[in-house]
Amino acid sequence: SYHECISISGLSREARSNQRRLLTAFGGDTDSDLLKFNQLKFRKKHLKFAKSAIHDWGLFAMEPIAADEMVIEYVGQMIRHSVADLRERKYEATGIGSSYLFRIDLENIIDATKCGNLARFINHSCNPNCYAKVITIESQKKIVIYSKQSIGVNEEITYDYKFPIEDEKIPCLCGAATCRGTLN
Repeated sequence: SYHECISISGLSREARSNQRRLLTAFGGDTDSDLLKFNQLKFRKKHLKFAKSAIHDWGLFAMEPIAADEMVIEYVGQMIRHSVADLRERKYEATGIGSSYLFRIDLENIIDATKCGNLARFINHSCNPNCYAKVITIESQKKIVIYSKQSIGVNEEITYDYKFPIEDEKIPCLCGAATCRGTLN
């Protein structure tokens, strides 16, 4: 279990054994997305959601996070683009102010509005400390948030939403010196 025999690296004996097994199975390729994803699964980052200076709620690091680490998977229900359009209209009509629809590719979207995890609270920033990456694990596409740089304790986790440019602008409140002024 996690509580027994914590080493300097913060991994339990069982987790270290699993890590060695994974490294052997993948020939020592520590940059493999699959290896990193499995490491994320048995060594979750300590994160919390709290009020954000950027917008409403945000996600914050509760431990130091090094650059180029997987921070959290963006979890939700995989739906088609046509279903996402219908849901977005339904969410607006029922007064749900925010929807959490994340495009994976041209056909698929992850909807975290009603069945997501803490990743849905990550706010946009024009100068983010993380980025989102679509990875394929055992033929399933997943969205994972990676750190771009070192992140300190109590620092807000952010990434660039990369919304498409539209006529109706959404104001950006990130406060970065390089803020574009809008999300789209």
